[in-house]
Amino acid sequence: MTPLLELRGITKELPSGTRMLRILDDVDLSIGAGEFVAILGPSGSGKSTLLGLMAGLDRPTRGEVLLEGAPIHAMSEDALALLRRRKVGFVFQSYQLLSNMTARENVLLPLELADHADPGARATDLLAAVGLAERGHHYPAQLSGGEQQRVALARAFGPRPPLLLADEPTGNLDSATGSSILDVLVHLRSESGTTLVLVTHDPAVAALAGRRIHLRDGRIERDETAS
Repeated sequence: MTPLLELRGITKELPSGTRMLRILDDVDLSIGAGEFVAILGPSGSGKSTLLGLMAGLDRPTRGEVLLEGAPIHAMSEDALALLRRRKVGFVFQSYQLLSNMTARENVLLPLELADHADPGARATDLLAAVGLAERGHHYPAQLSGGEQQRVALARAFGPRPPLLLADEPTGNLDSATGSSILDVLVHLRSESGTTLVLVTHDPAVAALAGRRIHLRDGRIERDETAS
């Protein structure tokens, strides 16, 4: 069976003064449909770079990235934008909501871009699912950090992407708020069957995943499956 996401011999280098700095070093990784994978490692180990390559937000220096068998590393920017619109959701640590749009409008936008049959009803259902049924008319500046991240989750899950990538989604939140966000994230993921790849420094967050990949110095140090 073809994996949902496959990385083959991924190396990523960036110039640093007079030399090239290797961020990722010949990484091979295969992720199946429906998996919940946590990526862990110290700062500078390449976690966020790896996530960006999975989303097609960055390109490898060498190697291949395949999503549902399609070589996204070789796609044009227009093709990548279309692919992300339909197949990849992304949740950022810093929320990345559009400040001039209400919570509801932020959730509606990707649904409309994906030509969803009934974007209004889907947005209403999603805001209710994340506990913000009465806050849809508020702008991001009028929402707490936890509420903004709930909107970001609703937006990411809206088009029902096969793959959702989350980069430290609770990193800017206190522990209690972060825990509630994780509950919402796990619930939405379970309900939708979406494959979830999450970058975290927090062992408690990683413990929720069915698989944990530990990076160090740009290489996979350990690949563990939860017992």
